[in-house]
Amino acid sequence: MLSSTLVYAREFNIPRLGEFRGKNVFQQLKNAEVDAESTPIPDDFQTFFYPQTLDHFNYQPQSYATFQQKFVTNFKYWGGANSSAPIFAYLGAESPLNSTKPLHNNSFFNDLAIQFNALQVLIEHRFYGDSIPYGSPSEAAKNASLRGYFSSAQAIADYAEEESESCYETIKNSWSEIDKNGLSILSQRFNSCSPLNNTSELKSFLKKIYITSAQYDDPINNPVNLVCDAINGASFGNDTLSRIYAGVVASEGSQCHRIPTCTEMVMPIGIDINDTMFPPNPFNLTSFTKACMRRYGVPPRPHWVTTYYGGHDIKLVLERFGSNIIFSNGLKDPYSCGGVLENISETLLAIYTEKGSHCLDLYKPDPRDPEWLVSQRKEEIKIIEGWLAEYYAELQESKH
Repeated sequence: MLSSTLVYAREFNIPRLGEFRGKNVFQQLKNAEVDAESTPIPDDFQTFFYPQTLDHFNYQPQSYATFQQKFVTNFKYWGGANSSAPIFAYLGAESPLNSTKPLHNNSFFNDLAIQFNALQVLIEHRFYGDSIPYGSPSEAAKNASLRGYFSSAQAIADYAEEESESCYETIKNSWSEIDKNGLSILSQRFNSCSPLNNTSELKSFLKKIYITSAQYDDPINNPVNLVCDAINGASFGNDTLSRIYAGVVASEGSQCHRIPTCTEMVMPIGIDINDTMFPPNPFNLTSFTKACMRRYGVPPRPHWVTTYYGGHDIKLVLERFGSNIIFSNGLKDPYSCGGVLENISETLLAIYTEKGSHCLDLYKPDPRDPEWLVSQRKEEIKIIEGWLAEYYAELQESKH
């Protein structure tokens, strides 16, 4: 398997993990759900809906309720069942399936299907697009009963500083400028829709822009450069706040992503020491819990992910039961620090690039791609080829 911008309290400074990139990451996030209904499914794909069980882990009568989960298939490149051609499954990200790149021949996933004569199956993630139990995304986010069914386990069960020194210093100095300026001045300078109530709102908004730009800093669109070029060449004025505002304009969401971060996927993202361009802001579980209780009425379970999936001594555990997995990472992606960066076994392989960003190798190859990215994809293809060749050889041997 290949597998808004809103201003909110600091406890929710958690960037998404999806596949978006481009000159305007935030606008893509904002438009994704709006475009879902208007973006047609390509003719090569057939659309199906499966009556999916709402709760896979409970045997109470109400747990047997179902909702319609969307999936699409593409037989165009498939070699057929008799040829033992592979099936490539894409498990939906936190976005509607209609807007996902593999559906529109805009990802490495499609190139692999052509090369390996594979059947494509793309499955929409519950609570996104057309796979929302009992209503719209906003209704689902507000419904406390429904939110309880929005978890990674339920979803899996469904599927069975180098850019610019001046930019860096401007951002680093901006935090004290924000603190010393009055809220009315800040509201006017940043053209907020409603008056700012406290400076933490603005700081959280800005941090979200910087973090997401770094996460999706691909070598073609370079969102970090986009923001920094605007800051360095600000047309709104030369003072620090005017420069920062120019970066905001250059960069320019989805509530559903916040729900699991308040329940099971607690990400202790914080800033403990002041050697970065950000002000100190250590993660505080107590304040995070209070924020989740205010917003959703539930306390987070900070240890649930490792309890349910494991994660301690990952090398020891995975090499005993896992196989045929490529862990790909780009070290520009802040989330790569939590990735597998060393080979675990001969079939549990880590591939990373120093300049790569989030999901970069899964994007559709582009003639402008740097050589290191081309090499990464070639290495991944070679590994998949080897796995399939080994499988076919064993299959043939079993028939004799």
